[in-house]
Amino acid sequence: MTEQVEISSFDLRYECCRMKSTSAEKILLQSILTHGIRDPLQGVDTKDGIRILLNGFKRVRCAQKLGIGIVPWHSFGNDESVGILELLRISNAKSITILEQARLIDELKTVHNMCSSDIALLLEKSRAWVSMRTGIIKEMSSCVIDKIFNGKFPAYSYMYTLRKFIRMNCIKKEDIDEFVKSVSGKNLSIRDIEILAHGYFKGSDELCDQIKNGNIQWGLKQLKELSTGASDCTGIEQKVLRDLKITLKYMQQFIYISCDTRLETAPFNAQANLLTEGILKQANAFEKAVRELHDRSGQTQGNILSL
Repeated sequence: MTEQVEISSFDLRYECCRMKSTSAEKILLQSILTHGIRDPLQGVDTKDGIRILLNGFKRVRCAQKLGIGIVPWHSFGNDESVGILELLRISNAKSITILEQARLIDELKTVHNMCSSDIALLLEKSRAWVSMRTGIIKEMSSCVIDKIFNGKFPAYSYMYTLRKFIRMNCIKKEDIDEFVKSVSGKNLSIRDIEILAHGYFKGSDELCDQIKNGNIQWGLKQLKELSTGASDCTGIEQKVLRDLKITLKYMQQFIYISCDTRLETAPFNAQANLLTEGILKQANAFEKAVRELHDRSGQTQGNILSL
């Protein structure tokens, strides 16, 4: 049942588990200004008389800006953990992102001492669904969590760009933190962040230092020149560049997937063993060819930054 309550009565302890978005709040602010708050805020009324908000933090911030003191409220009951589970159960990918799900599940495990199997059972999800979200939070540093949940760094860029680099053994969490701090809050597009990430983690020391020191636009300019410079190459040169990009892409993907414990069936092992044997036979010759091209191309001064 929905009731009207004072906005000042909310306990906002879970605000850190929900992502902020300046652009989304601007749109919501205009909607509330025109139509008011139409959907009730959701949370828990504890036995101790504490009203804990779980869903509706953007609406709270907008209401505070507009001087609205009374808002619609729907309670999931009086048990905090049950309320979190109910929110996760009824939510969808649009209302609660995968990272928000992961952080709420982490709260259930660390604060409410629930295990993955119990959470999966109560949510009617698989243990793998819960474990995947638990793993995401474990691999994130406090710095990255803070930047993402405060709306300074896009969650999409972390999930689909940075996580690939996290799985590369040569890249440390400290390097990821440094990159995120360098580009956060700069209003960069997801595409620009992807370009900068590839330059930062796979490019020259000079480029990495420039990005780290805040020369973001300079770095973007150099990287975009690099990506468009191939149009000045001959046909065979463009083909070799494409082959090199594909080779690098699949090498990175293989490093990421090769340790997956799901790669265990007998047919897979039989075929993988034959293929890897063939690759290993070519490995020395391949490395020699790559090194020779690297050395030879490094001796030529071009109009783009060398990576």
